Amino acid sequence: MHRVLTVSSFVLAGLLGCGSSSSDHASTTPATTSAAPAPSGDITTQAEQQAMTPAEVIADLKAGNARFVRGETTPRDHLAQVKGTAAGQYPKAVVLSCLDSRVPAELVFDQGIGDLFVARVAGNFENEDILGSMEFATAAAGSKAIVVLGHTSCGAIKGACDGVELGNLTATLANIAPAIAASQGVPGEHTSKNHAYVHAVTEANIDQTVRDITERSPVLKDLVDKGALTVVGALYDLETGQVTWR
Repeated sequence: MHRVLTVSSFVLAGLLGCGSSSSDHASTTPATTSAAPAPSGDITTQAEQQAMTPAEVIADLKAGNARFVRGETTPRDHLAQVKGTAAGQYPKAVVLSCLDSRVPAELVFDQGIGDLFVARVAGNFENEDILGSMEFATAAAGSKAIVVLGHTSCGAIKGACDGVELGNLTATLANIAPAIAASQGVPGEHTSKNHAYVHAVTEANIDQTVRDITERSPVLKDLVDKGALTVVGALYDLETGQVTWR
């Protein structure tokens, strides 16, 4: 909710004169200026969450990203939102995002405290723990959408393309193997030096994760089949801040 405060300032020319001329009156015309919008402490309520359809949630996220790209994000009173959500939360969506520090989901979609469930892992893939978290967020807590959010120039994707092995990271990057296999037809060398190849693997990984979510979770598939949930993929551009939807 946006609330704009209007502040009026009056130039009181000729204040000491008791017989002002017409030119004096002209100089005292009030000048109106607009102050910055007041920070909002509004939060998503249970009634609002329940009333929203999956399509409306996605539309809300798209609008939020458009504001983010324009530099017109919603002023928020975060402390008020902290207090407002202390007794309960009613997020509208789940975002499965990469670990990358440059892709903060709440900022990217211009959302406040209590608006999103966010799971983050290098390479934005799903596993049993994340699927269980998604089941909680949707079937138990009422969220209407799941967004798999990949991003350009992803280090995890590049590492998988190059076959990087490092401790537990080796097993983490192995989750991207299906996307690697799906991108074998891309021309050129299949390493992180080939930007087209990296981009193809990034998109294939998003699409694979979207499919896996419903294929590996009967709970989530049932919600999708009932029209109570949508699962979509999206790609964040590190250079522009824009999200494109798949």
